[in-house]
Amino acid sequence: GGSTRRNAQEDLMLAAVYCLFPAYALHLQPVAGTSLPAVRISSAATRASAPQMQQETGPFAGLQNAFAVFQASKQEGMDFKQSVADAIAGDYDRDSVTADVKEAASSAPLVLFTWDSSPACKKALKLIGETGARPKVVRLDDPWDKGNVMRAALGRLTGKSSVPSIWVGGEYIGGCDDGPSDEAPGLVPMAFRGTLREKLEAAGALDSGSMREAPAAPGAAH
Repeated sequence: GGSTRRNAQEDLMLAAVYCLFPAYALHLQPVAGTSLPAVRISSAATRASAPQMQQETGPFAGLQNAFAVFQASKQEGMDFKQSVADAIAGDYDRDSVTADVKEAASSAPLVLFTWDSSPACKKALKLIGETGARPKVVRLDDPWDKGNVMRAALGRLTGKSSVPSIWVGGEYIGGCDDGPSDEAPGLVPMAFRGTLREKLEAAGALDSGSMREAPAAPGAAH
């Protein structure tokens, strides 16, 4: 009906903004020097599932292809943010990149996938610093082309495409303030619940001589 068409049009308009300005995507955080990556559709199945548009050439070809990826992701059942992440990432070997992400996530007791300019990432690193833990940081903005595909794979793997993506002992625990499930509630909720230090200790993420307590959640009484 009319409402469905309007919702689809709104999605396309929002996706255009996100794809044209990928530094804002998912966090609305501007980063200088970013541009729309080239996006390709190599899978016949993906092309068949996406809405067909007249093939564009020139400066708008990349945007048209990004829309095709966005629409295909939506048809898969992905939410808006994940569909945008997929559109920005473009065509990539999903199995290979997912394997790389899993390897990186388990390469240290505590791993954070971050953007350098993200306030949420800075907050998470500050809170983790209060525990005495020393995280391994995997930046998704250096370089952007590699980070964009890793972020898309992370989103499909965890159900949350935003950063930071925090892993303890090879297990995803969510972002800074929240997460997609009770099993992965995020850093601050775990601090509130008193489970953060236990998780870090079990993974061997704390220095043996550290006597610091897990950080108090923001707003907690002293």
